[in-house]
Amino acid sequence: MNKFEELGIDAIIAKAITEMGFETPTPIQLEAIPELIKGNRDLIGLAQTGTGKTAAFGLPLTKLIDFEDRNTQALIICPTRELCLQITRDLQSFTKYVKSANIVAIYGGASIETQIREVSRGTQIIVATPGRMVDMIKRRRVKLQSIKVVVLDEADEMLNMGFKEDLDSILSETPSEKNTWLFSATMPYEVARIAKAYMSNPFEITVGKQNQGADNIEHKYYVVQARDKYSALKRIADYNPDIFGIVFCRTRMETQEIAEKLIRDGYNADALHGDLSQQQRDSVMKRYRGKTLNMLVATDVAARGIDVNDITHVINYNLPDDIENYTHRSGRTARAGKSGISIVIINSKEVFKIKQIEKQVGKKFIQDKLPGGVEVCEKQLIHLVNKIHDVPVNEREIEHFLPQVMELLKDLSKEELIKRMLSEEFNRFLDYYKNAPDLNVDSSRRNERGSEGASQSNENSGRFFINVGEMDDLNVLSLRDMVCKITSLDKDAVGRIDVKSSFSFFEVEPRLSQIVSEAFKGQKLNGRSVRVEASGGGSSTSRSRSRSEGGSGGSGSSGGGGGFRRRTGSSGGEGKGSYGGGGGSREKRDFSYGGKKSSTGGGDFKKKKW
Repeated sequence: MNKFEELGIDAIIAKAITEMGFETPTPIQLEAIPELIKGNRDLIGLAQTGTGKTAAFGLPLTKLIDFEDRNTQALIICPTRELCLQITRDLQSFTKYVKSANIVAIYGGASIETQIREVSRGTQIIVATPGRMVDMIKRRRVKLQSIKVVVLDEADEMLNMGFKEDLDSILSETPSEKNTWLFSATMPYEVARIAKAYMSNPFEITVGKQNQGADNIEHKYYVVQARDKYSALKRIADYNPDIFGIVFCRTRMETQEIAEKLIRDGYNADALHGDLSQQQRDSVMKRYRGKTLNMLVATDVAARGIDVNDITHVINYNLPDDIENYTHRSGRTARAGKSGISIVIINSKEVFKIKQIEKQVGKKFIQDKLPGGVEVCEKQLIHLVNKIHDVPVNEREIEHFLPQVMELLKDLSKEELIKRMLSEEFNRFLDYYKNAPDLNVDSSRRNERGSEGASQSNENSGRFFINVGEMDDLNVLSLRDMVCKITSLDKDAVGRIDVKSSFSFFEVEPRLSQIVSEAFKGQKLNGRSVRVEASGGGSSTSRSRSRSEGGSGGSGSSGGGGGFRRRTGSSGGEGKGSYGGGGGSREKRDFSYGGKKSSTGGGDFKKKKW
């Protein structure tokens, strides 16, 4: 007898999940399934993503639903399209041998008319996102009077995304005599409020401690200069040749920007964010699930519901605004009992945040050192050698070509042949890393400000005050363009930027400070003199960090080279139009300057319209 049958699951369902590879129930399944099958209890399940929550509520539903009845008897609400589709696919797999089962996904970004037709045919289980479900209720296209069970999956995330009113609206349309099963990774106040308002004496299951990360995830952090974040990301990827990971960014714009940089530098990467159409999102996820992509660059919201096995690394390019989101991010790896690594790239001013996250998730973070160029090259070389050693040889296909090849190589010894083969594959990589700088920062020397965080800029950071800001119609991106245009510096040389109402601050490498000071002499904006002054570390006006600032790209060493992985035929060759399309293009302000770009200055800085 299948172990799931021992928990009360029907044999026909057990047969399907055995074929899916499920043999042993996870801890939350062991606790939840026997209790939920009774059909007379509300439940609160607190467990991290990847612990098997879908089966924990999905399998009991198959026992409680009458699949001969075409009325809707169960409603599952979840935060994102991806999770909605994933849950639907899982339930359809569970009920593979139940001929009359009909499970419908209702989510935004797809034709609502198609979804209305599917529901009208009769569906026992609806899986929906809150916004689209509210729309269907307002159109009176769903009938909820026969609902026996409502499942709220990822309840904390739905509330974080602002779906509180939608959830209240949906739940108020369901019968009072029903079971409510709430699953969440964390238990903030608003989740507790929903539990109190809509549940009666719920049975509570907690797998691990509340908000705690999974035990099989290793947590690391690297401390670098803000301007070196992109270079650090590339070095992490190059040091892990078999990486299959997710890179988390805060904003859609930064997500697209980092993905474009990775693709340009030869990595199999793509972006996933809210500006993509459903068709684009599906295309990206299909390639990621098929492992055509090595790295998926995503926002927190877009990555919800990504249920992909064997993810080796989660890389936090920026820390999330909400500490609890770190738990959701790291939970993308180490699924189904496997191990994984969660990495955070921070600057020295953010070290204190690691302590906060450690306290929240109950896990110790290890401060690691980014490998040097020699270490990266060694790792890549061994990987290449192992790849060559293990490559399958198709004797029949190459037999015809071997005589000619042997003739051409007959004057080379085995040692010489190996050297030349490795050089052909490896020279570009060696050239890139031969003078690679040490990107690590000694965090013990940071200028700390206690628990409030060190927002002060390092006095040696090359920080400048400039007397232009939002009133001059400038933002972070346009001010960076302006600085680069006047100084002839690369964008990657400009670090953190804080734009205020009538003035701003920007940072460059200390060695470039003199160039900046000289270049701005005599510059004007709309007839007004532009004044730039070196700024010390202490101004309190710089403490509010711009949300759109992001990581500002890599250092000068990040351009060209690197990215030893070559794009395969299925992911390469699509060009920049393939990284999710929409949302990637960004209008650029066209600046023109009087005088030369050099330090002679004297020109009038003219601003054109968008």
